[in-house]
Amino acid sequence: MSQAPFTLRGHNPDVLTCIANLSNDEVFTPPEMANTILDLLAETWADANNGANIWANPNVTFLDPFTKSGVFLREIARRLIGGLALVIPDLAERVDHILTRQLYGIGITQLTALLARRSVYCSKFANGPHSVAKSFTTEDGNIWFERTEHTWGGGKREFRADPLTGEEITVQTNRRCVYCGAGEDDYARGDDLETHAYAFIHTDNITARIAELFGDTMQFDVIIGNPPYQLSDGGHGTSAAPIYQLFVEQAKKLEPRFLSMIVPSRWFAGGKGLDEFRESMINDDRIRAINDYLSASDVFPGVGLKGGVCYFLWDRDHPGLCKVTTHFKDWPTTTATRPLLEPGADVFIRFNEGLSILRKVIAVETGQDQSLALPEGRRFDQLVSSRKPFGLETTFKGKATKRPGDLRIHQNGGTGWVGRESLPNGSHLIDKWKLFVGYAAPGTGNKDTYPHRIISTPFLGEPGSVSSETYLCIGPFGSKAEAESALSYLRCRLTRLLILLNKSSQHVTRKVYSFVPMQEWTQQWTDDDLYTYYGLSEDEIAFVEQVVRPMDAVE
Repeated sequence: MSQAPFTLRGHNPDVLTCIANLSNDEVFTPPEMANTILDLLAETWADANNGANIWANPNVTFLDPFTKSGVFLREIARRLIGGLALVIPDLAERVDHILTRQLYGIGITQLTALLARRSVYCSKFANGPHSVAKSFTTEDGNIWFERTEHTWGGGKREFRADPLTGEEITVQTNRRCVYCGAGEDDYARGDDLETHAYAFIHTDNITARIAELFGDTMQFDVIIGNPPYQLSDGGHGTSAAPIYQLFVEQAKKLEPRFLSMIVPSRWFAGGKGLDEFRESMINDDRIRAINDYLSASDVFPGVGLKGGVCYFLWDRDHPGLCKVTTHFKDWPTTTATRPLLEPGADVFIRFNEGLSILRKVIAVETGQDQSLALPEGRRFDQLVSSRKPFGLETTFKGKATKRPGDLRIHQNGGTGWVGRESLPNGSHLIDKWKLFVGYAAPGTGNKDTYPHRIISTPFLGEPGSVSSETYLCIGPFGSKAEAESALSYLRCRLTRLLILLNKSSQHVTRKVYSFVPMQEWTQQWTDDDLYTYYGLSEDEIAFVEQVVRPMDAVE
């Protein structure tokens, strides 16, 4: 048996554990995490194929459509080399078969394509003298990359003076890519810079595009990888739009037998550009496993990605319930097999323990256990305003001195004074007792930490007070005593856990209060009151207090 010069793990430490990430948007996958995902794939394949070993099958094809370091393809190759030893005894022949007929990738940049080829072929040129694959006739091999351009659309027409002739000319501004939403001002670049126009999502027909790249008869059994997460969309400030959902949607169109990706977990509750994606995912019973990491740094050390990350496994031919596993630091791992969409909910309930608690709360409030929906008149969100409760932007600044008849305005950075006539909305709230709570939740740096407060500290709003968009308004209440009762309720840990179950980002909109039941505003509420009322177990109480930080009245 001849020996091939093929070594996947010839260095200690593994070089792919040492390279720095390109950004928080294009994150290299640690080899350990890639292997964890491949273990799940192998287990699921065996379950679906009478115990068969996927790594002993010479016909299974794999695609990483956004390969960066090449770690998934490299680790798959390593497993296939061992698994196919009896099927293809000659090592050199085996390696060549795996690399030329089973493993495929699409680079996201010129640099990452070279890196991936170096990881998989041991050479940046697939047909070079140092490549362990001997049948390739092209430099790319099966890891393809070509520069792709964005397709700009939309925007607005402006008239400007030509700087050379002084003549009036027409220009289009604020255009975005029709495929990925990238802003032209950020990504219309010269030939010396990457466009970040990823080929896999810049096409109207992904099936035809794959046929162009890899052959008319190509049908991938497994699509796997870690897509880019977001791109600047040309919005205000550092506005960025998620794009990872576009890769998931394209991959599903190719109808692989199995699909697995690592993506941010924010899609669980929707959010910017993700509502349709969330709806399609939680209604897709082919998603058979989700491993959710509350802190992205547990998967990608040093990466600040708020909201955590998850990897999922999609099984085309075996729909059913989803095995949901939650990971965080040194907490015990929890697993539950359940539907992604619970009756009466429109988001994926992230915490297994949180779902159990929510079911108890809803059962007490409604007398049934078939739906998580609260009756319209029992939902706390009916008291919560929309953004800009009084019609004023967050940039609005009130006057420093009060004039007769002016109202106190709570604004970004403090308070000021504003005339009643300056308020477009919210007249029914002005002269009533109410609460104010920040539209943005308190930050935890660039990482997720627990316990935390979930919402910013709410405070009492007296009659004659208003706010800018910086705050949401809760009310109106008939008396100061009622408002103080509601304030004590919001400070309770259980109340804020129910908010967390519907919260996908730092923004705390009216919608996140939809799992919170209304109460009678006749007492000062405490967590002990709520734990007893809803019948929480000691373990459930411990979970609440592990996740949600106390909020003192003087905070």
